[in-house]
Amino acid sequence: MQSDIRRAVTGASIGNAVEWFDFAIYGFLATFIAGQFFPAGDETAALLNTFAIFAAAFFMRPLGGFVFGPLGDRIGRQRVLALVILLMSAATLGIGLLPTYDTIGVLAPLLLLALRCLQGFSAGGEYGGGAVYLAEFATDERRGVTVTFMVWSGVLGFLLGSITVTLLQAALSTAAMENYGWRIPFLIAGPLGLVGLYIRLRLSDTPQFAELSRSEQTAESPLREAVSTAWRSILQVIGLMIVFNIGYYVVFAFLPLYFINTLQFSATDAFLSITLACLVALVLILPLAMLSDRIGRRPLLIGGAVAFAVLGYPLFLLLNTGSLVAAIAAHCVLAAIESVYVSTAVSAAVELFATRVRFSGFSIGYNVCVAVFGGTTPYIVTWLTAATGDAIAPAYYLVIAALVSLGVVLTLRESAGRSLTQVR
Repeated sequence: MQSDIRRAVTGASIGNAVEWFDFAIYGFLATFIAGQFFPAGDETAALLNTFAIFAAAFFMRPLGGFVFGPLGDRIGRQRVLALVILLMSAATLGIGLLPTYDTIGVLAPLLLLALRCLQGFSAGGEYGGGAVYLAEFATDERRGVTVTFMVWSGVLGFLLGSITVTLLQAALSTAAMENYGWRIPFLIAGPLGLVGLYIRLRLSDTPQFAELSRSEQTAESPLREAVSTAWRSILQVIGLMIVFNIGYYVVFAFLPLYFINTLQFSATDAFLSITLACLVALVLILPLAMLSDRIGRRPLLIGGAVAFAVLGYPLFLLLNTGSLVAAIAAHCVLAAIESVYVSTAVSAAVELFATRVRFSGFSIGYNVCVAVFGGTTPYIVTWLTAATGDAIAPAYYLVIAALVSLGVVLTLRESAGRSLTQVR
């Protein structure tokens, strides 16, 4: 049994790390992409357009959730996980091969948008599928830490993306990065995707889904059943994940560029800060998930949301003191607070659904939330900062998100240690 769980964790985590590597490099290369796919003249407008395409991919995620979630509840979790990593890696490889605006004009950003949308569509099945897969393999006593490998591997993917881009920038001149260097991380996605696909094709499906399939009790229309019987849980997932996603994209996607564009630190300083923030998260997330298996999900969710609400504004003030040490410290504390919340949010969300509609229900709720509040975050906080002239503006968005999610957390009943077969 333990060997089965280890294989499940490895398969889900590696694929998820590949996905978030793919997504991360787009964010870290945003300034280069802006120069390659949009006309020269207005750097801010080009960067906002680049983030708009970043956000557009997330609006495809609900569609992916609506397609892959029910598919996973009908044909199995493992097959869907193999399919989505193939689509994700092919789309990312395609971005690395795209001609630029100078070569094909307006067709370049349109093709970039299409490939980003394919990434978003496939990601709509990735996160939900991986979380459900791990939840259904885990023991009741260790489900929190098992499921949270999805979150942990996502941070690892972000870190690897950051390191890859930074090493390239250190090794290549600015002209070389603009000419061909920005393509290299996207081209790496091809072999990485094949590795992930190979691992996932060797996995078996979850014991819970296998039993459901043997007894011919799988839902005939999982989407309709999920919406009609678990609509309250879907709404709870959306609310629960608001600060999860806004916090995640502020800390790991927005702040590296904020260090450079707003705080006027160097790219090396930004790399150091995001690296330390990722390491803080990687160190904290799994032990905190273990803690949630012992004391429950609610205490950590409440603690994380309250910490964001209370400390979000002071930490952004600290970011803007002009001191690099203070800014990095603030970044790391924000990563620590995010770790508290995300260490248990996914397991708490998955535990809301019955096996028949678990993939559908969680995927719909999670992907609707990430479309509205995740992928849009870099764009919104960049726009807020530019429109108001207030460098602290991202903190207001973060604090409001924390208060909304806190209200939803208070509606949840404790689910740690409870058997998933008891969910109806």
